[in-house]
Amino acid sequence: MEGELIMEYSFPVTRTEHPKPKPNQENLVFGTVFTDHMFEMSYDADKGWYDGKIIPYGPIMLQPSSMVLHYGQEMFEGLKAYKTDDGRILLFRPEKNAERTNLTNERMCMPQIDPNLMIEAIKAVVRVDKDWIPDRKGNSLYIRPFIIATDPYLGVRPSKTFKLYIILSPVGNYYKGGLQPTKIFVEDEYVRAVAGGTGAAKVGGNYAASLKAQVKAAEKGYTQVLWLDGVERKYVEEIGTSNAFFKINGEVITSPLTGSILPGITRDSVIHLLKHWGMKITEKRITIQEVYEAHAEGKLEEVFATGTAAVISPVGELNWKNQIISINNNEIGVVSQRLYDTITGIQTGRLDDIFGWTVEL
Repeated sequence: MEGELIMEYSFPVTRTEHPKPKPNQENLVFGTVFTDHMFEMSYDADKGWYDGKIIPYGPIMLQPSSMVLHYGQEMFEGLKAYKTDDGRILLFRPEKNAERTNLTNERMCMPQIDPNLMIEAIKAVVRVDKDWIPDRKGNSLYIRPFIIATDPYLGVRPSKTFKLYIILSPVGNYYKGGLQPTKIFVEDEYVRAVAGGTGAAKVGGNYAASLKAQVKAAEKGYTQVLWLDGVERKYVEEIGTSNAFFKINGEVITSPLTGSILPGITRDSVIHLLKHWGMKITEKRITIQEVYEAHAEGKLEEVFATGTAAVISPVGELNWKNQIISINNNEIGVVSQRLYDTITGIQTGRLDDIFGWTVEL
């Protein structure tokens, strides 16, 4: 239907004439099914952001010379919408995604966007496709905003025109059989990012750079890689596309935000919770050698990764230079479990949100 309006920013809605059947909630695979609609907005250096609208999900029309295809000027974000037991729809800390969008855009020479505009655009498209939000425990609606450079120009300079899109995908529980420890390969040949590069920005190039190591790890039977720093190849940084945490002798340690790792929103939430619980949480550089020494001394209690997709990923095994160690007897640690239960409880409305992290649509 043409002309239907979402009132906050008057986004016109064109509804699809061919609604798709909803997927079986018991067999949702991450990132494979998409809803009926998407959000689109244009940017021009003279106009700013304009013409925001909700349209049927479908192919994007680009010139073959569009700069995003040749020079990779783009960014993306990721967050989720959750349906509570009483039918409400919650977003988890969307203002942090909007804040990180502008940090990424600044690094990539892309235009800033009003955080309120971005959040309202997210709300609007989620409202249109709210019937796609799964209500099965552990399921959610993944939200993927992304911005691409659209100037039809072959030459290395920032684009002057851009498109913002927001697409939606119903996703299942990351752990089909419940929370499970993962096996991680420590990567010391390839690097993901270095300080001064784009490691702290959420851009596709970081993920493209990670593929070779991920394939290598998978061939060895490992779920993901633990990245070491790109200069000395000894300090631990991220686990796959997630932030890494190490609990050693009662102290939880994570890498500081020095420019080569992503400022994760789940990372920030974990740090906040640990401080609230009175636990010792330290942001400092730690070497893989120190991690292995802590294990040898019986002090390495837990290792886990944090991110939007899985929330908390406990690590049960590390392999560094063919030295394999088992962490916490390959069982889920007490802190990992408590963090997972608390964050997912807040996200789904099952626990009181005492921090004001959720936004209801």
